[in-house]
Amino acid sequence: MMYSAAQFLSEDDTLEQAQLNKLERICQKLALKPEDHLLEIGTGWGSMAIYAAQHYGCRVTTTTLSREQFAYTEQRLIELGLQERVTLLLTDYRDLTGEYDKLVSIEMIEAVGHRFLPTYFKQCANLLKSNGMMLLQAITIREQRYAQAKRNVDFIQRYIFPGGALPSVAKMLDIVGSDTDMNLLHMEDFGLHYARTLRLWHDNFKHAHGKLAELGYDEHFLRLWEFYLCYCEGGFLERTIGTAQLLLAKPDALREPLLGRFNA
Repeated sequence: MMYSAAQFLSEDDTLEQAQLNKLERICQKLALKPEDHLLEIGTGWGSMAIYAAQHYGCRVTTTTLSREQFAYTEQRLIELGLQERVTLLLTDYRDLTGEYDKLVSIEMIEAVGHRFLPTYFKQCANLLKSNGMMLLQAITIREQRYAQAKRNVDFIQRYIFPGGALPSVAKMLDIVGSDTDMNLLHMEDFGLHYARTLRLWHDNFKHAHGKLAELGYDEHFLRLWEFYLCYCEGGFLERTIGTAQLLLAKPDALREPLLGRFNA
């Protein structure tokens, strides 16, 4: 179960397959190895941590602030017998300590807020070894609209994600360059894949209306979330917002061979 952009490698890909494509691509970009210790900031429902541990054999430490997601992921780890390989924390990323080989953060940065972007990137850099790498997936806003977006409260901030804020690619790279010792190795934008993801979520949501009504969700709730899903799909189709994966590297990682790890 995931609530971030999937990556469709063919027209025939199901939503489930496209989400697995995303996880695999992230692991390839990070060049995960069994001896790596991967830190994940933003556990979600545990899919990234579980995939990395199962398919790449690495140790994973993953942290969340959601008690519901913590409980759900904890149960999944027990069912899969991964408690020894995956450490699950209920901790603010700013309170984390230690050094890790790799770091991943999937669509968590939108909850950080404009003011704390420098803090976020500094902490990520501090948590990586000198040859470490970070893969960040983020929903982004066009640079030309960034200043205006900082001043305004839109539909999503008011009704869906209070306190949420979309960064621009330029703003993130500016902070990475001025506040950390990391460098950009690779960037990929796949916003149109998010539009397709949202369309499939919308289809699934409509098919579940009956079950949702049985659970007590009223017509207002259903219409609000249908509008949200369509609103976001339109934003990605119009390229007002995008989805970026940034591969960032610490100084010593730049000395290692990086080409050929994945299809650019």
